[in-house]
Amino acid sequence: MLTRSPPQLTFSLTLFRSSRHSIWCSSSPSEAMDQQRKRVVVCGGGVIGVCTAYFLAKKGAAVTLIEKSSVACAASGKAGGFLALDWCDEGPLASLARASFNLHRSLSDELNGPQSYGYRRVTTLSVTVNELQTQTKSRDRNLPPWVDGPTKSAKTIGTTATTAQVHPQLFTKTLLTKAIESYGVEVVIGKVERVRVVGGRVESVEVADGRAVESDSVVLALGPWSGNFEMLSSLFRVYGLRAHSIVLEPKTPEAITPHALFLSYIPASGGTPMDPEVYPRPTGEVYVCGMSSVVDLPEDPEEIAGEPESIEVLKTVARTVSSHLDAGGGARIAAEQACFLPCTDDGVPVIGEVPGVNGCYVATGHSCWGILNGPATGAAMAELVHDGKSTIVDLAKFSPARFIGLRKGSG
Repeated sequence: MLTRSPPQLTFSLTLFRSSRHSIWCSSSPSEAMDQQRKRVVVCGGGVIGVCTAYFLAKKGAAVTLIEKSSVACAASGKAGGFLALDWCDEGPLASLARASFNLHRSLSDELNGPQSYGYRRVTTLSVTVNELQTQTKSRDRNLPPWVDGPTKSAKTIGTTATTAQVHPQLFTKTLLTKAIESYGVEVVIGKVERVRVVGGRVESVEVADGRAVESDSVVLALGPWSGNFEMLSSLFRVYGLRAHSIVLEPKTPEAITPHALFLSYIPASGGTPMDPEVYPRPTGEVYVCGMSSVVDLPEDPEEIAGEPESIEVLKTVARTVSSHLDAGGGARIAAEQACFLPCTDDGVPVIGEVPGVNGCYVATGHSCWGILNGPATGAAMAELVHDGKSTIVDLAKFSPARFIGLRKGSG
């Protein structure tokens, strides 16, 4: 359902709400140096925005991150956190995905990822599950013991060399904490009303409470809400694909091994097989997702809710795949949730400078690969904004300029 293919850790966050205006107006040597730093406002506290803020600040920019609600409150907090090195090799995301997979590994080394946000390598299997099938005594040797439902055709589609995982919310918040504590990123909670442009160049970002944050550049990393800005919506469309998920706490979490499952799931009612996904986490939880559809995007991310029917389907999938995941047999439902994945009409993210607006950049449309591609997107954006060109990834194929003329021509 999420169109992939080859297919409790504790956290605290300090929010800084003050303006840097008094620093810019100071005259001491150290503060004079601050005046020369490139001022960048990053709009959006999801994984793309946080990665961009982190790498920009690490390069020496003075970064303010503005988030409407709370950090990683939408898809970046409710996604699966699955990482794959080579699953995008046949398409335009190949270089981005490979660079980002490797960046995840180096960030894990830097930030103690296994303990901080559950980074680990996993074995990934594709498995067919049929609700009407009777489980035979001869088990598939590829299956771990906890997968004890009516399965067949288990195949290894990812090894510990090519697939991994993170807890997405903890990853995003850990990275932001590092950016705040080590590189001085400031966080402002507030709704971005508009980007003020004077003479074709970004001047400031206006927040709903009346504040104006002056900037040399702005990065719009607002996921599916990026389309709320006319300067973007007039150029391309970003829409939200609502995906549902549940998080379970098995009665015996120690029995659950690090095997990610991509299912071809045949319900008892028949029809087209579904493709839910199952991700055990080192916290002892198991994440199950699927049941996606295009519906209207709510204005407030805190108002996102899933359909009860879709949640019930995921519970059925969980208990069919494994008795360890049966909510009626001892497993506890820790979360029932939904999020909106940001999608574009051509299925390719939009990463680059907005045509005709000097200093305004966009990074959105990553669909189900946002957590994977966050680090390389952020690093590439930091190079583009700060240095004028990305070297880690060629961003030409992701440029928003590719849409010029298409919206008008589509009628």
